[in-house]
Amino acid sequence: MSHSIEEPARRIDVIHETDVLVVGSGPGGLAAALASARAGVKTTLVERYGCFGGNITQVGVEGFAWYRHPATIDSEGIGREFEDRAIAMDAAMPEPQSISHSLDAEAFKYVADVLVEEAGVIPMLHRLVVAPIMEGTVMRGVIVESKAGREAILAKRIVDATGDADLAFRGGAPTFKHPVDEMMSVSVMFSMSGVNKPRFIEAVKADPQTYGDWAGNGEWDITTDGKEDALFSPFLRKPFQQALDAGLLPRNLATIAGTWGTVSDQGDLTYLNLVHFTLDGTDPAALTEGEMRGRRDAMLAIKALRGFMPGCETAKIRNFGMTLGIRDTRKIDAAYNMSADDVRQQARFEDSIGIFPEFIDGYGLLILPTTGRYFHVPYRALLPKGIDNLIVAGRVIGGDKVSHAAVRNMMCCAVSGQGAGTAAAIAVKTGRSFADIDVGAVQAELRRQGARLH
Repeated sequence: MSHSIEEPARRIDVIHETDVLVVGSGPGGLAAALASARAGVKTTLVERYGCFGGNITQVGVEGFAWYRHPATIDSEGIGREFEDRAIAMDAAMPEPQSISHSLDAEAFKYVADVLVEEAGVIPMLHRLVVAPIMEGTVMRGVIVESKAGREAILAKRIVDATGDADLAFRGGAPTFKHPVDEMMSVSVMFSMSGVNKPRFIEAVKADPQTYGDWAGNGEWDITTDGKEDALFSPFLRKPFQQALDAGLLPRNLATIAGTWGTVSDQGDLTYLNLVHFTLDGTDPAALTEGEMRGRRDAMLAIKALRGFMPGCETAKIRNFGMTLGIRDTRKIDAAYNMSADDVRQQARFEDSIGIFPEFIDGYGLLILPTTGRYFHVPYRALLPKGIDNLIVAGRVIGGDKVSHAAVRNMMCCAVSGQGAGTAAAIAVKTGRSFADIDVGAVQAELRRQGARLH
């Protein structure tokens, strides 16, 4: 039996007005806010948690560019700046499977603070956006909830970097979402301390794993181009198979496997991407169950590593990610929806706002960018249909499954974020809509900011 209540009408105070409002501070939102502020307009960044960084800091995904190899032609601009600033601020370590650096998820919280402050972005942490403010099809601002209650923020242009297209969806723009059993899995990220680094590395070198070893147990079955199969991968499966055989793990965890990120001299084994399952990341009941199940499964994974992975005998949990790592929920129906051909056949677009190497990871496909191939990200893929004053950034941009497996990656989220933030600033300056903006002016500002467009 369903019930409802009538909420009394009430007057909500407008606590802030801004030129550009960015909602969500993951790689896409953080890049959007920095780009907008650097383009010279008043920019505000709203985040529901107590730190900026999204998937990096809140989930703990530290492998920002683990796809990078010597021949990779990589994105430039703010995404690369995240990595460079982290290195300069002692917030990164060399990544074991590439020529990139892993970001230190905890230290990057401070790196993000510094970037926000340097750019002059107005920070608003601990505010959850609960609704858009609409006048017909025009989005004028948002309603937020916080310890201060219910408040309103007005903006000339808005960037939806929520990761789930929350604003686009609630504002009436068409979006789509795959059935749960077709979604990419969720990750429960965690790190361990007390690892004997020499013993761990010795064991890895004695039995080096490759990307070819990913195949063979359901969750990690993949299709590659073949060129990836012999490359080293920091992959762990054998300790969990041994733990299953010994009765240390329940049979429902037969697919547990995954990668590790870095191991420090202090014995921290970080960015453990081992526990996966599917759920709808827009369903709070599913999220509740997933958070609790994930921590339980992670503790069992640690038990298996303690028993069967050399160097982990006395290791223990260091930290869980603040929240689940969601790869796949809503996407917008954009003015242009990207395709598998676009990301696999080096698409070129006149309205390019950035490039991303031919790195595709998801839906059973793994293609690593080892040959210098790359595609353009078109501006039109950031434009939701049926709504004005709103642009999106991050993994929600328009496209099919295979294109999503490329553009969802954090560096590409930063590419679309920098494009979205720059477009928002140019739209404010010129008084034009996102649909009618001078894309050439956006591209000129992106070049000034160091982005590579072609």
